[in-house]
Amino acid sequence: MSREKFSIYNLLSLLVLLIHGLIAASAQDLTVFSSCQSHCGGIAIPYPFGIGKDCYLNNNEWYEVICNRTSGNPLPVLKSINRELVNISLPDDSSDVFGLTRIKNPVTSLGCSNMEEISLALNVTGSPFFLTGRNTLVAVGCNNNASMTDDKLQIGGCESTCDVGFGQRGRNRSCNGYRCCQAKILSDRLQQIGIKIESLDDEAYSPLNITEPALFYDKGYGTVELGWFIDRLHNMSVDTGVCYSITEGTSGWSYSNYEACICRYGKYLERSYRSCRCNSGYRGNPYLSSGCTDIDECEEAKAEGSNHCGKGYDCENIPGNFRCKSNKNKRLAIILGKLPIICDMSSWIAIKRIWL
Repeated sequence: MSREKFSIYNLLSLLVLLIHGLIAASAQDLTVFSSCQSHCGGIAIPYPFGIGKDCYLNNNEWYEVICNRTSGNPLPVLKSINRELVNISLPDDSSDVFGLTRIKNPVTSLGCSNMEEISLALNVTGSPFFLTGRNTLVAVGCNNNASMTDDKLQIGGCESTCDVGFGQRGRNRSCNGYRCCQAKILSDRLQQIGIKIESLDDEAYSPLNITEPALFYDKGYGTVELGWFIDRLHNMSVDTGVCYSITEGTSGWSYSNYEACICRYGKYLERSYRSCRCNSGYRGNPYLSSGCTDIDECEEAKAEGSNHCGKGYDCENIPGNFRCKSNKNKRLAIILGKLPIICDMSSWIAIKRIWL
C-alpha cells in the first residue's frame, strides 16, 4: 500500500462562539431605510453594514454586504474581504468596546513537500476590522510545528505528534497535542496573520490514521471573530449627538440609566474611531435616527407570565430600568373601604330582627 506525506491542516478559528442574537430584530432596528434588505440567509445585517447602494455607511465598501444567491441558498458575504458572514453584532453592554463580526475562513492545507511552508491566512490591513484575542489556531497532523505570524514575527504556535504513548497519557483531553494541537493568539487586535508549517521529521503518515479536521469544523471552514469600529473620518449619515460621549481611557461603560446611548471616542490602529452602543435597559441601533428605545422590563416579564418583583410587589418601569413597589398599602385601602359597607349591612340585619 502506498504511503504519502500527511498534509497538516490548520484552522484559524474562534473556539468560544458567543452569538449576540440579532436575527429576531425588526427591520426598523437594523436598516437605515425601510427599503434596505435587513437579512440574508437568516443572518441579520445591521447598519452601518448594509446590502445595496445607500444602505451601508456612506457607501463605504468596508461595510458593504453582498447577498450571494449563485449557490441557490442566499449567503451574506462581506465584499471588502470576500468572506462569508456568520454573524454581525453591534457593541453592547458587555466588556466588548467594539462591535463584532464572525466570518468563515478557509482551512489551510499544507505539507506537500518537506520544506517549511507559509500561508497568509487573513489580511484586513487598512480596514476597520481586526482579529480579536478569542481566536485560536487549531492544527491537525503528525510531528509538525504550526505557528502564527504577524509580518514574519511569531505570535503563537503548537506542535502535534502521533506518538502513541503521548496519546495514551492525554486520551481524556481533546486536542492536547496528540494528532491535534491548539494555540491562542498572543497578540490582540491584529490585522494580518500568517500560518507557518514546519515538519519535525521525514516520516510519512497515512491520512487514514489521522483525525480529520472535518471532525472539528464542517465543510473546511473555521469561524474567525473580527472586531470592528467606525472611522471618524467617515462622517455619520445620522446624528449621534444625542448619545452620551466619552473618550478613550474612561473606565467602563457605567453611566446614568437616563442615557439611552453612549459613544466612545478614541484612537486605534493610527486612526480616530467611534464606537456607539445602547445603554443597559435600552434596545435598538445607536447608529440609526430611531436610536435606542427604553425596554419595558415589567411588560416583557408580564407577557412571559412572570414578575421581576415577586409576591407583594408591583413592577414599575422607569427609564433604563424598573423598580419594585410594595402593594400592601393598596390592599389595606381596599379592605378599609369595604368595612363601612359591612357595618351598614350588619346594622340593617340587626334592626330587621328587632322589628320581627
